[in-house]
Order: sequence, then C-alpha cells, then structure tokens
Amino acid sequence: MVKHMGIAGLLGSFVILTACAMKQAPAAPAPQSAAPQMKKMEGKSMIVAGGCFWCVEAQFEELKGVLDVESAYVGGKSAKTSYEEVCGGATGHAEAVKITFDPKVVDEADLLRIFFVAHDPTQLNQQGNDHGTQYRSAIFYSSPEEKALAQKIIHEIDAAKIFSQKIVTTLEPIKNYIRAEEYHQDYFKKYEQATEEQRSQMNAGYCSFVVSPKVKHFREMFKDKLKKG
Repeated sequence: MVKHMGIAGLLGSFVILTACAMKQAPAAPAPQSAAPQMKKMEGKSMIVAGGCFWCVEAQFEELKGVLDVESAYVGGKSAKTSYEEVCGGATGHAEAVKITFDPKVVDEADLLRIFFVAHDPTQLNQQGNDHGTQYRSAIFYSSPEEKALAQKIIHEIDAAKIFSQKIVTTLEPIKNYIRAEEYHQDYFKKYEQATEEQRSQMNAGYCSFVVSPKVKHFREMFKDKLKKG
C-alpha cells in the first residue's frame, strides 16, 4: 500500500487548476488508432464529477494504481441519454468519470484528496466558463461506507481551511450510469497523438488552451504519483 498523502501533502503544493470552458461537441469523432474495445479491469471503482470529463479523465488515468478511467453520464432522470442532451442541461446528468483502481497501490482516500484539488469544488454547477448542472462537482456513492469516506475527506479539507469559500460538492447515490460515446473515451490522449489535421476536428482550441494547461499542471503537481513512461 502506498503511503497516504494526507491533507498536509496537498497543502504544500495546492493550486486550483483552471477549469474547462467553452466546450463544444466535436465536428467529427476523434481518430481511433484501433477498433474500440471494452476494458475489463479488476479493482475497486469510484465515480466523480468535476466539470469537463475530458479534463478529469486525462488527469486520473496517469496516476499510479489507476487501472482505467471511463467517461460517463450519471445522476440524471433517464437511463438513456446522449452528449448533446446532457450538454443541454435538462437531463440532470453530470459529466463524470468512473475510476477503476488497485487499492493495493493507491488509496481511495488519496484519490478523493486529489479530486478536490484537480478542480474547484466551491463553484456551484460550474467549472470556469462551463455552466450548468452537468458540470457540477459531485461524488457518486454505492454504499454508506463510500458516502462516509467522502464526508470524512470533505471535513478534513474544511478543517485545513484550504478554500476561502464553502465546498459545494454534492454526494449522490449512483443513478442512471451511462458510458459516454466512444469518441469521448481517452479524448485528450487521442488529441495528443493526433495529427494537426485530425486535431482541427477535435475542439483544438479548447484542448490546447483549456485541457492541455490543466493536465500539464496536474502532471507537475503530482509528478511523483504518475505512472512511468
């Protein structure tokens, strides 16, 4: 088991990372290097939402002990929806990620601590210029134990007085979880590997000026906790 970072470890390097803004649906699906494959991973999982799922996915999938990160919609009124419907803000779904991890390598509490500094949990239904309940800060739980752990971490952060404003992250039971469309999966990784022509169809401005700086900052902040290579 890795050594727990504790809130003090976050305080030493704490900086609020710039949130996503002005995201639009891609003009065409992102390039695929191979046929899509459903990943089957063993381990525990947690579901969090912190604005644009392209950003959150790109951050967490590079952490040691994280086996898979899946972009999804969760917490809405229906068991079926689409990116365009969620972006409209009326479905009640949040753009979220399901993080599958090896608890022998990374602690669930530490992942939650990282989550709270990977976005701004004091912005209500918003991250940067992205507005709407689909961009809310949320932790989705499947058991009383998961809810209690989230409450514990929030109390820990409040006690440390990291934020000058109140944390508005909601704790919600998992409801109507829907895997996002395939082109959303590993979106920023595909962008980094794409040609300039391919990038022109992939929200290049948004990825370049919003996602990229945020991921770069995350990599610098948690460089000792990233996978090698």
